[in-house]
Amino acid sequence: MVVARWRRSSGTGPLCAGRLDPDNRANPPGRPGGSRAEWGMQARPTPAELLRARLGAVQDSSVMGSLLVVTGPPGAGKSSVSRLIADRFESSVLVEGDAFFAFLAAGAIEPWLPESHGQNEVVTDGAAVATAAFVAGGYDTVYDGVLGPWFLPEFARRLGLAEFDYVVLLPSEEECVDRVRRRVGHGFTDDAAARLMHRQFDTDRPASSHVIEGGHLDAGATVDEVMRRRATGELRVRSADL
Repeated sequence: MVVARWRRSSGTGPLCAGRLDPDNRANPPGRPGGSRAEWGMQARPTPAELLRARLGAVQDSSVMGSLLVVTGPPGAGKSSVSRLIADRFESSVLVEGDAFFAFLAAGAIEPWLPESHGQNEVVTDGAAVATAAFVAGGYDTVYDGVLGPWFLPEFARRLGLAEFDYVVLLPSEEECVDRVRRRVGHGFTDDAAARLMHRQFDTDRPASSHVIEGGHLDAGATVDEVMRRRATGELRVRSADL
């Protein structure tokens, strides 16, 4: 299993200057500014364009991996369940969605606040493109993160996949808050924010087949139930339907 943890670069250069110009071709050394066309340069496709082309080529092939999104409010048990699920596949990737928010530095907004919507769209965009790359590479991919139904259409659009699986873990509000309080070594400990996000999931919930409620199942039993529903197609989401 490959665990996708992303580290922020501390270097300098074109990629760190706020422009995606890795070859520094917009203003080559020793030349005045000008467009690529003016210098006879042929624009290369961006990484996102290359990925979309590859996805289109492998959508119906045996090379394509799969995607299972495991989501829910803080304290729902997403991380434990996601890791156990990833371990059940022969060749898998575990994408930790929260890691993409750690890229934000100055000016970062807490992602549960209303004013964070634009920021969250950008972060979700990056997470979706990276996740799709693993799926296109043939990995059975598990995405672990807070990805409510209200963000699913945007996430699906950025993925570029025809379909994927989606499950919401939703224990009671009090159980989630209690877990948030008791866990050690985790960066999120905000009771009020945990309650807010739980209520968002509870209010804007998907079809019941995508929701596992209550805390009566331990992590292993929850994984069994997720895998059962995945096998029967109960967790399937078709991007065209969103």
